[in-house]
Amino acid sequence: MDDKLREKLFAQGRLAREAARKLGLMPAEAKNKALLAMAAAVEEQERDILAANQIDMENARGKGMSGALLDRLLLNSQRVKGMANALREVAILPDPVGEVVRMWTRPNGLQIGQIRVPLGVVGMIYEARPNVTVDAAALCLKTGNAVILRGGSEALQSNLAIIKALGQAVAGSKLPEGSFQLIETAEREAITIMFEMRDFLDVLIPRGGAGLIQAVVNNSRVPVIETGVGNCHIFIDESANPQMAEEIVVNAKTQRPGVCNAVETLLVHKREAEKILPGLGRRLVELGVEIRGCRLTQELLPEAKPATEEDWETEYLALVLAVKVVESLEEALNHISRYGTKHSEAIVTSDYQRARRFLQEVDAAAVYVNASTRFTDGGEYGLGAEIGISTQKLHARGPMGLETLTSIKYIVYGDGQIRR
Repeated sequence: MDDKLREKLFAQGRLAREAARKLGLMPAEAKNKALLAMAAAVEEQERDILAANQIDMENARGKGMSGALLDRLLLNSQRVKGMANALREVAILPDPVGEVVRMWTRPNGLQIGQIRVPLGVVGMIYEARPNVTVDAAALCLKTGNAVILRGGSEALQSNLAIIKALGQAVAGSKLPEGSFQLIETAEREAITIMFEMRDFLDVLIPRGGAGLIQAVVNNSRVPVIETGVGNCHIFIDESANPQMAEEIVVNAKTQRPGVCNAVETLLVHKREAEKILPGLGRRLVELGVEIRGCRLTQELLPEAKPATEEDWETEYLALVLAVKVVESLEEALNHISRYGTKHSEAIVTSDYQRARRFLQEVDAAAVYVNASTRFTDGGEYGLGAEIGISTQKLHARGPMGLETLTSIKYIVYGDGQIRR
């Protein structure tokens, strides 16, 4: 192992640990002022950020990166403005730190309460998307957490430019040094070192493909919040409104196919298939979607390629859609249970009881009735930016906003009580 790199990361960890002690005590006004200054800096340095991103894009194309990942990596004026707006949106959200969750009084007179406190130091390991650098810095700052960021090598120049802008914005402010830090190397060994930084990191959050997430979950000694792969499904029930179903599916597949909340498998009730699949299929094909279907799907859609077992398991992150005709709601539920990744699942139906059953039986972070899976997002849920979408059940689940970056501390008021 590279001892110099290890010592450099440990030094960052020590700096972050000290920063976290001070951040946890900062008033909301000071944190909000810093966030607004960071938003202005991102906009003011747009040209430098886009120039750095262009270098990353050229390198990524040269390495044959897929279209979906190129889309995640790409920054433009609109996306830079979106990053700045995310900082402003977090600034106006209520500060959860110090919030009294509840209080109660015991028979012996002790007053016991729960208050929200920061997690401490957050480690982020993520791929391709430079906006995560801004989102993570914003959410961690607002919640009084220091953060150490390890972005993907493909976005290194973009991330360096973003961190430079954010750092200059808060230079000379009351924000402690080391509040947000970027690991400025593309060496993969840096990730392995982060796995061992239990003395400095309170939690690791991976955000990216299945390979990255499993590597972190399986190897880290630091506690992990697992963000999920999105093998998302939409089930068109026999009572579905055909026009509504078509619009939802087209949106969920084509609006932005390279993200984790895009639909990857469409399930259609057999009684509805002949009515909806030919028209829906033609529209999807016209939009560039490759359809891989079961035998019945192929009979209704000659353009469809035969689906394999692997197709039901795949998060494509591309304009590819697996389609299966099912006999019943029961079969749809069983398929989702077997192949879903507990991210986002949807039913299109006008039957209240079927909708309720779907909501109750589907085990996922987000379950929809008559809406696109593309809404699984912190901003769309009114949470401001998000640091990731958790598909696990411990501590956090779904889009992770401010509250999920806090923990609980018990506070106890007494007047001389002793335990007998």
